[in-house]
Amino acid sequence: MSVFAEKVIDPEWGNYFELKPAGYVLIILVMVAALLLGSLLHGSRKSGVSPVPAGAFRTRRLIFSAAAMALAYVTSFIKLVDMPMGGSVTLLSMFFICLAGYWYGLGTGLLTAVAYGCLQLVTDPYIISIPQMLTDYILAFGALGLSGLFSKKKYGLPIGYLTGVAGRFAFTFLSGLIFFGSYAADYNMAAPLYSFVYNGAYLGLEALITVVVIMLPPVAKALKSVKNMAIT
Repeated sequence: MSVFAEKVIDPEWGNYFELKPAGYVLIILVMVAALLLGSLLHGSRKSGVSPVPAGAFRTRRLIFSAAAMALAYVTSFIKLVDMPMGGSVTLLSMFFICLAGYWYGLGTGLLTAVAYGCLQLVTDPYIISIPQMLTDYILAFGALGLSGLFSKKKYGLPIGYLTGVAGRFAFTFLSGLIFFGSYAADYNMAAPLYSFVYNGAYLGLEALITVVVIMLPPVAKALKSVKNMAIT
């Protein structure tokens, strides 16, 4: 990783890697490529609506996906609860990434979520190894795109959102177990229980708050209107 990152030895936080300029450039290129690829994926439009040119639809898909990323990024800084070892309960930030999958399906959802993981990696990196980086950023955030599995289902948004959060939890649990399990001793817990409780606490609380909000009738109606704008 010498070209893209350099090792830092810190007696308090342990050894970790800091990204070099080449590393930032590479991640940004991956993020842009994921967004562009997501906008090119084929997706059906709502029946009964006059079709728009394919190029215009791809542009709209790109704009809406980028807007979802921007909203997620901004709300990720509004932290209702900030956990001591990373992770937080934010103002619905995961929800905005799940919207891309709800609008455009699994492929675009996953690619938008991976692009968002790259954005988080660029702006707030904590890297101790390549497997940990991939698990915590690319895979964990990328799993939010699983919301696209239910894009055409009744109650697809809340179900898809919970599926995306469950996917992210699965990878954060693995990361906590494999890479940060040594902290479990500080709480007199086994590593699996520590990772489950720690990651489940902030992800579960944010998921609960989000589902309550999006199930409110005025919010649900507004979100349906936004989806119509996104896909027609």
